Amino acid sequence: MLTSNVVTAALTPYDPPIWLRSAHIQTVSSSLLRKVEGVEYFRERIETPDDDFIDLDWMRASEPNIGPRRVIVVSHGLEGNSDRTYVRGMARAFARRGWDVCAWNYRGCSGEPNRRFYSYHSGATDDLEFVIRHILSEDRYDMVGLVGFSLGGNLTLKYLGERGDQVDERISFGTAFSVPCDLASSSDRMARPENYVYMKRFFRSLAEKARLKSEMYPGRIDPEVVLRMRTFREFDEYYTAPAHGFSSAVDYWKRASSSPFLEEIRKPTLLVNSYDDPFLSAECFPHDSSQANPHFHLLTPKHGGHVGFMASNAEGEYWSEKAAVQFADHVLNSGPGARQAA
Repeated sequence: MLTSNVVTAALTPYDPPIWLRSAHIQTVSSSLLRKVEGVEYFRERIETPDDDFIDLDWMRASEPNIGPRRVIVVSHGLEGNSDRTYVRGMARAFARRGWDVCAWNYRGCSGEPNRRFYSYHSGATDDLEFVIRHILSEDRYDMVGLVGFSLGGNLTLKYLGERGDQVDERISFGTAFSVPCDLASSSDRMARPENYVYMKRFFRSLAEKARLKSEMYPGRIDPEVVLRMRTFREFDEYYTAPAHGFSSAVDYWKRASSSPFLEEIRKPTLLVNSYDDPFLSAECFPHDSSQANPHFHLLTPKHGGHVGFMASNAEGEYWSEKAAVQFADHVLNSGPGARQAA
């Protein structure tokens, strides 16, 4: 069993230079200014049982791996996709170390509208399960790791907690960064004036998705209404909840948040939330769950912003990428079968 102290000692602390100790610089610069070279995907489309589809973008290991055949499944954030720099950076970091990578795109996020009126949401773990089942069905891999960012981190944590002891034995660990694990309070935090610029960007994307849905399903959604929205409460009440079978935004937040499931996680799992993340409320730092569950480890760097954790090094890798790799190595070298995994 890995204790939190052991995990903390195994990871290089995040201590950025002074100019990176700004949450907004971390959040904006890491998203808009970074270039990640050397990532070449090939796409696979899988058809879902409800006559929809999910697009998977694959990257094969750039270095041969001696030992178990292994794959990382990467889940992106709200209105993201596999081409976001944080996904590409994580994919490259693991591929360099002998892992294949599957960066999956949520319904409607791969550059083409999905077929159904509903799409994706913060608690849609059935789709993550479908992707994992598909990957494992080909019997290509002995070992699976899960990495999620923001909304994708919530999916990752909720997935592992919901299934508890029933998680496939080939899933070795989970890692999540910048996770709004309490959706209600995080939604309130995002509604603050200082987050106006971020919300405007989100709603520009959501309004375009609504426009496409309105063409496919006339009369069911009005993109102009979405464009005028300023809070997730408005959007989740108008679209997310009714489209996905929730009675209200509050019902959706309660049932989709990962927080209630953290103490049920039974695979080594790391959550990294920085204290200066402008998207996260106090409820998104689940220290009690970390203390109660020896499988769940929480790191709370003072700096990092939202999906930031910028760093400068010869490999061009961010601290989050190195931390995820370090955690994976520590888990595989500390658990059952460590000698074979080393």
